[in-house]
Amino acid sequence: MVKKLLWQIGPLIALFVIMLLFTIADRYWGAGKFMSGYNLRVTSGSAALIAVPAFGMTLIIISGGIDLSAGTALTLSGTALALSLKAGDPIMNALMLMLLTGCLCGLANGVMISATKVVPFIVTLGTMTIFLGIGQIISGESTVYPPRENIPDWLNLCYTGKDSERYLIPKIPTSVLLAITLGVGVATMMRYTVFGRNVFAIGSSESTARLCGINVPVTVIAVYTIAGFFVAIGGLLYFADVKSGNPSDGTGKELEIIAAVVLGGGSLSGGRGSIFGTMVGALIITVIRSGCSQLSIPNTYTQIFIGCIIIVAVIVDQLRHGSPEWFFRMFRS
Repeated sequence: MVKKLLWQIGPLIALFVIMLLFTIADRYWGAGKFMSGYNLRVTSGSAALIAVPAFGMTLIIISGGIDLSAGTALTLSGTALALSLKAGDPIMNALMLMLLTGCLCGLANGVMISATKVVPFIVTLGTMTIFLGIGQIISGESTVYPPRENIPDWLNLCYTGKDSERYLIPKIPTSVLLAITLGVGVATMMRYTVFGRNVFAIGSSESTARLCGINVPVTVIAVYTIAGFFVAIGGLLYFADVKSGNPSDGTGKELEIIAAVVLGGGSLSGGRGSIFGTMVGALIITVIRSGCSQLSIPNTYTQIFIGCIIIVAVIVDQLRHGSPEWFFRMFRS
């Protein structure tokens, strides 16, 4: 029981250790602003941009799949929103178009994976470039800038305040509140619904899930469609952050989204993962970036640092499953 608890809170412990190390380093070699209210708001706001689409990726990875198209589908949704607002459409119509775009991307992935039985890696590798191409066509291969007067004030979801502003109680960005609300909702669904249990069952053993009467193809399609919904909400936050839409911005975002799930304890083998862990994983990524920025460490080294941590997380997951065998034989001999 204690061992299981340690595995579950491991990502949270890692987050606290990383924050402690950067706090100490910033005290001696930085400007001392790493733990400032403004920097914490910026860091948490950046984490929300990763966490929301990563909620859908969590469901996919738990079911034993993967989605490499999440990044381009996200910016395709954001670009659709930008184009609709630029055309002067009502905000509700623009939001519905954005959600429809994300859900259709997820539905397309789910249907192709279920119908063809091709591994999700290959299918989503193809749709990643397809979604990018569609986005470039509809945007005219340029960034879409809607007029400021067509963007409602409430869409300023990612505002984190100014460095000079002071709050008695630290102001929490709207994007963070949205991420927490969505996270609680999907975590509740995964824990207390039949659908959630079916997703875990498919990820643990698809053949056993079939024998238990679970409709695997329908469940897989539903998982990818729901993930498309969260990708669309991620597209909303992306647009709210930059106030424009460019489909090319999505290239590489899928790696951050997958990394958040892995760093949060999700297993690429399927059958394990949690929404809370994914939120912690997103925070780990943004805390590392923020800490390196405060210490004036070049972004190239930051990427290497994050990549190394991801590799360590995957190795730890493999060790938990008793792999590689030679490693354990070395201790038994």
